[in-house]
Amino acid sequence: MAQSVKAIICILLLFSSLTGYTQNHPDTTADKQKTIYFFSGLGADSTIFMNLDLPGYHKVYINWVPALPSENITQYAERIKSQITVENPYIIGLSFGGIIAVEVSKLINVKKMVLLSSVKTKSELNKRQFFFMRLGLYRLIPSGLIKHTNFLTFRYFGARSPNDKKALTHLLLDTDVAFFRWALKSIAHWDNKEAPERTIQIHGTADRVITSKLVHPDYRIKGGGHLMVLNEADTISKIILRYFGENSNK
Repeated sequence: MAQSVKAIICILLLFSSLTGYTQNHPDTTADKQKTIYFFSGLGADSTIFMNLDLPGYHKVYINWVPALPSENITQYAERIKSQITVENPYIIGLSFGGIIAVEVSKLINVKKMVLLSSVKTKSELNKRQFFFMRLGLYRLIPSGLIKHTNFLTFRYFGARSPNDKKALTHLLLDTDVAFFRWALKSIAHWDNKEAPERTIQIHGTADRVITSKLVHPDYRIKGGGHLMVLNEADTISKIILRYFGENSNK
C-alpha cells in the first residue's frame, strides 16, 4: 500500500500541471517557413514559454482539445495535428506536450524538434509509476490535491523563486482534472520505442518530475528543474536558436 501511495504522489507531481486547454496567440509574422509550434504540458496558456527569446520565428501555441475517454495518445495526436497548417514546421514540446509532439511528428514532416523536460520513448519513464497507473489508481487522486500547490510540489517542480512559485500555483489552479486523468491513463499505456528523427532533448539535472537519470538528453542544464523553461530560459533559448539555425539532420 505504501508503494501505491508513493507511486500516486510521483505521478501527480509528473502531470498535475496538465490542462485541457491552451490559449493560442497567433503571431502576425508572414515568414511561415520559420514557424515554431509549441506544445505546452505545464499550463493553461502559453505563458510557460514567456521567457524564451527566439527572434525571427513565427510562434504558434497549440490549443489542447478535450480528450475522448476511449482514445489513446496516437488518436489524440491525429486530431490535434489539424492545428498545424505549415509544412515542415519547427516544434517545441514541453513535458507531456513533448510526448504529444513525438506522436505528431510521426504523422507530419517536421523540420526540427526540441523536447524540453520531456522524453523521447517510454523507456525514459519510470516503470514503477506507470505500473500503478495501469491499475487505475489515477482515479483515486482527489481533485483538490491536483489543483493546489504545497512545499512538495514546489520542491519537485523546481520552483525556487517567488515568481516560479506564483507561476506554478497559477498553472495548477487552471488544471483540467478530466484531461489530467486521461493523460495519466494514456501515458501509462504509451508504447513508443523509437526516438524521433531531427530532434534534440534538453533536460535539467535536478528534474525530479521526469527523473534525470532515466533520460539521455543532448543537453543537460546543470541544476535545472522541471520548470527550467522559466528560470533557465536564456541558456535554453541559445541552444534552440543554434540548433534551428544550423544545417543539421539530427
